[in-house]
Amino acid sequence: MNEIDHETLHLEAAVFRRLRDHLLKERPDVQNIDLMILAGFCRNCLSDWYREAAETRGITMTKDEAREIVYGMPFAEWKAEHQKDATPEQLAAFEAARKAHG
Repeated sequence: MNEIDHETLHLEAAVFRRLRDHLLKERPDVQNIDLMILAGFCRNCLSDWYREAAETRGITMTKDEAREIVYGMPFAEWKAEHQKDATPEQLAAFEAARKAHG
């Protein structure tokens, strides 16, 4: 992978924090399944990517630790406060999106 200059690294980190904080503070109502349907990624994907990036730098991180960084709290707590059961319509849209992009 190409080295990223110091300024780019800081800008990209700021963008990540803004996205994370936006999903956490401004739009906790947006369900992960809706993100997956529309964008092909969700908060869990962000936490997986975060953990993978840590591992490439030699930092050991559990799935739960990465999720807490992205969700701003333990995942179980966030799930209890914000996650709703997927509707049949969401599940059908998710399956259609998965087939179209899979």
